[in-house]
Amino acid sequence: MPVVRTAHTQWEGTLAEGGGTVSFDSSGLPDQQVTWKARSEKSEGLTSPEELIAAAHSSCFSMALSNGLAQGGTPPRTIRTQAEVTFQAGEGIKGIHLTVRASVPDISTEAFAEAAENAKTNCPVSVALSNTPITLDAELE
Repeated sequence: MPVVRTAHTQWEGTLAEGGGTVSFDSSGLPDQQVTWKARSEKSEGLTSPEELIAAAHSSCFSMALSNGLAQGGTPPRTIRTQAEVTFQAGEGIKGIHLTVRASVPDISTEAFAEAAENAKTNCPVSVALSNTPITLDAELE
């Protein structure tokens, strides 16, 4: 049975002068404020759709990589994934760069690179964002 997660945003005003509140209905995480300025200039403590995508992508990729490594007989000790989502006002999201550093006992550099590439291609968030260029920098620690 599928699982559904829900969030909503309440926006007030114009794009340039207005602002919104993102509420995480499913998890009950604290509400986050969003504005156009925070999205297109400096965040100044506010979030953006791109930061939320980065959070979703880094966590999904980490889960997929952990699972793939374990299924291959080399479960990881640690995985740290950073996702950088590049946004250009007037053009949209230009790309996502994933940087992963992991501690994985008894794995070759080549096998790790293959597992990381597989996670990049097949994690559900990557699949959902397949029209966006996604690059990867994966290294063992």
